[in-house]
Amino acid sequence: MLTLYYASGTCALASLIALEESGLAFETKKLSFPDGEQRSPDYLKINPKGRVPALVTDRGVLTETPAILGFIAESAPAAKLAPLGDAFEMARLQSFNSYLCSTVHVNHAHRRRGSRWADEPAALEAMKAKVPQNMADCFMLIEEKMFEGPWVMGETYSLADPYLFVMTDWLPADGVDPARFAKVSDHHARMLQRPAVQRALALDRG
Repeated sequence: MLTLYYASGTCALASLIALEESGLAFETKKLSFPDGEQRSPDYLKINPKGRVPALVTDRGVLTETPAILGFIAESAPAAKLAPLGDAFEMARLQSFNSYLCSTVHVNHAHRRRGSRWADEPAALEAMKAKVPQNMADCFMLIEEKMFEGPWVMGETYSLADPYLFVMTDWLPADGVDPARFAKVSDHHARMLQRPAVQRALALDRG
């Protein structure tokens, strides 16, 4: 049995959606960030990073969204969540997810997690002020150059789709109108119609 540790409103939602899509047996453990449960001694034994997601498997604990998504796809090949067996297409998928992880998410984090990079109040405010521009720039690149349509990688739904869905969901709070990006907005609307997404959202927001 797999166990996913997650928290509401975080990138862990992508892994939760992927698990719902996969057909794998799993259970969930929801952490409360406002209560600091991600820093509790019990959770730090599972994930010393003090972040989510963390996926407990029979071989150990996995962290970081791209790694967890890849594990889910490899563990459930029948779900066809990734182009397994095609090294180039798999690398393209990982390239997209790596961009979300290393650039888009980091830009988003400057709004609420600026203390990771600076202490001065003026510096923190300056980082917050740049978030709308930085996130809009990222999504313009995704919209114009990276998104193939109708799904991220083209005709086939993949691991990139739930991950992009999560990042798109963050745009309004980051001061960006998603309607600026027609293809991304259409993608988000279609994601909301998927039963696996609906089940994951019920857990995430419940």
